Amino acid sequence: MIRNLKLTGFALLMILAVAVTDAAAATRDLVILGCVEPVHLVAPVFTLKAKLDSGAETSSLDARIIKKFRQGGKRWVRFALADPSTGQEQILVRERVRTIGVVQHDGSNQVRPTVMLQACIADRLLDIEVSLVDRANFNYPLLRGRRALQDIAVIHPA
Repeated sequence: MIRNLKLTGFALLMILAVAVTDAAAATRDLVILGCVEPVHLVAPVFTLKAKLDSGAETSSLDARIIKKFRQGGKRWVRFALADPSTGQEQILVRERVRTIGVVQHDGSNQVRPTVMLQACIADRLLDIEVSLVDRANFNYPLLRGRRALQDIAVIHPA
């Protein structure tokens, strides 16, 4: 009986060691990101300052003239993005992924379309979902939510 307990204890210890090793290997592949990091959009080719918001599930991008429409049985969004270095606006058209409700600080609910964009974050090319909203009154044109960082980064708040 005691021998079986020792064997069971050893087996549990080995399982724990494997789990810790797997977790350590997984975190080795993660990058450390701070509160504000550059994000390089692929199309259009812009570099934006992005603020991390671990409380936001979906990222949000500063966009103007946001128009939703249907064409060919699909839902689309036409919107303008301003190049931060020149201020010149570029019109983009992307298929709408979904429409989300975002609770504002004052408790009101805002409805936003989301689209997929390719972006380079910490030297990794990613397809990220962003909600489109006018962020002209904010310091950062892009707010990175948890989904954009999932499986690639850990957050360092300093």
